[in-house]
Amino acid sequence: MTLAMGGTRTVPVPDAIAREYILLALRLDQHIPGLVDGYFGPADLKAQVDMEQLRSPGRLRDDAAALRLRLASEVAVPARRGYLEAQLVALGTQAAVLAGEELPYLDLVERCFAYRPPRRDDRGFEEAAARIDALLPGDGSLADRLADWDAQLVIPVERLPAVVDWLVARYRERAAGLFGLPDGEDLRVSLVTDQPWSGYNWFDGGLRSRVDLNTDLPVRATDLIHVVAHETYPGHHLEHAWKEADLVGTRGLMEASILLINTPECLISEGLADLGPRFVAPDDELVGMLLSIFELGGLGIARDPATARDVAERSVALMEPRREMAPIRGNAAIMRHADGLSHEAVLEYLVQVGRFPPASAAKRLEFIEHPLWRTYVFVYSEGEELLRRWLESVPAADRPTRFGRLLHEQVTPRSILDELAAG
Repeated sequence: MTLAMGGTRTVPVPDAIAREYILLALRLDQHIPGLVDGYFGPADLKAQVDMEQLRSPGRLRDDAAALRLRLASEVAVPARRGYLEAQLVALGTQAAVLAGEELPYLDLVERCFAYRPPRRDDRGFEEAAARIDALLPGDGSLADRLADWDAQLVIPVERLPAVVDWLVARYRERAAGLFGLPDGEDLRVSLVTDQPWSGYNWFDGGLRSRVDLNTDLPVRATDLIHVVAHETYPGHHLEHAWKEADLVGTRGLMEASILLINTPECLISEGLADLGPRFVAPDDELVGMLLSIFELGGLGIARDPATARDVAERSVALMEPRREMAPIRGNAAIMRHADGLSHEAVLEYLVQVGRFPPASAAKRLEFIEHPLWRTYVFVYSEGEELLRRWLESVPAADRPTRFGRLLHEQVTPRSILDELAAG
């Protein structure tokens, strides 16, 4: 975890509510390392927490409850009040669990994200798998055929920087036209190993991000189109940069200077990052993008234009059914943590029903079983599904503007659901 305090930048002074919220989060991070995903607020608050005596989880649970009671009288703006209320429920819940309170797994998830994830019917996964099967006819299991198909799309590690640079430049230009960019924003991308995730954005403040791409598993051309947009433009980097510029810099809402894992803001953040590619890599451009990536990545299929186009077209056709398979990770988490199934049983489920190759299934289960990420697994598919419904409830021409709200406003799962209900 990197805590960026902003160097010589001028950091606004937080009001009393934001100050106590930041202190609560920093104190809880001492018990749950990694809870604070980024901090670019006042350095003196971090120094205060570092120097003071460690507060017990029970005390922090009570601090969260007391701060929630103050919101009604001290926070006048409904959107801000709703955001802080949801965040404080999540922080208080995590402190309560540390203090010994026992919560059923799905109740814990709901209180962390202000959204209760459903258990998906396996029939939906089987239907998606049947569509994949029709696109990849042949002998052997579907998992084996998928693995063989994916093998031809793997970009050699030494070629990844060139492909990533090309994608970032393309996405940045497209995002600038649709959503604007705050002056001075910037990012850098590095390749890493030995992590439970495929990509990660570390936002350091000062409108700057470090993006890590994990090469533990082979990186496919089709995945890279998504993950780069997810972590950069118009995903995490652009969201954090605009919120620092607007919420912190212009409006002085200093609670936005601390980014917290396993809170409702994550469902919104991961959902918008998963939806972002549709704006910078629209469907009608995907085949052409893949053909360019095949060339830049030095893939063997690029040597035969007819083969390359067939692979690109079928890869695009595979994207939607494969996306529909993604929520199986949530089912696997429920089976492991709510139903109490063994590691081996859940691994078999991911292989048999999810059609993951064993190594890929094991990497996903590593994430599901990780102490920090065991609840987080839902925010991707569920966040995307929620925001997709919200986005598609307006005409196509209005969707960039609606998506842009996610980059600038303090929205919550509850506020999104309320807007959907209101029509």
